[in-house]
Amino acid sequence: MSTAEETAGGEAQAWGEVTPDAARRLLIAAVEAFAERGYHATTTRDIAGRAGMSPAALYIHYKTKEELLHRISRIGHEKALEILRTASGGAGGAADRLADAVSSFVRWHAGGRTTARVVQYELDSLGPEARAEILALRRKVDGEIRGIIEDGVATGEFDVIDVHGTTLAVLSLCIDVARWFNVDGPRTPEEVGALYADLVLRMVGAGTARGGRGPSDGAQR
Repeated sequence: MSTAEETAGGEAQAWGEVTPDAARRLLIAAVEAFAERGYHATTTRDIAGRAGMSPAALYIHYKTKEELLHRISRIGHEKALEILRTASGGAGGAADRLADAVSSFVRWHAGGRTTARVVQYELDSLGPEARAEILALRRKVDGEIRGIIEDGVATGEFDVIDVHGTTLAVLSLCIDVARWFNVDGPRTPEEVGALYADLVLRMVGAGTARGGRGPSDGAQR
């Protein structure tokens, strides 16, 4: 595996839908460069060099640097949406599904921290049309978490006064993991996911609402 693939969260397999191989290598190199230097400070020459290719070769696959960022952002948000839809459609009550959603989402941001940083923090670098597409995907991501919280309030599992504000708080907690997580740190992605699932269940009052259960019941420790 190349250095770029390792730096890109060790999840090069996540880009399997990107073909041909040269386009995939360029995309992975762009993830690495954008995460390290920021979108605006990165040049197409930087990206091509990391992929072991010439700048001219890059333009065969991507017309602009923004097209690369757009594709990275779209694939990343689609993956995030898939993760949350799987959790929200799972078995169990709202507390079980919220714990699964948070732990899975956190693991994705920690295990793929390099990719996640680009996906989550470079939105403003996109042009209006591409940005609008990604914002629409973000609203769907938000909706999955909000829907689980609304279900928990309706069934009495959660004690939440402000569903919209709580949804934003939960998402912010999960997304911020990509900013600080260190692969050489004391916790694994799985451990951080379990911790955050427990914290979020406490946040929504899963152990205090009528018919609720203790916050640790659905979150692994």
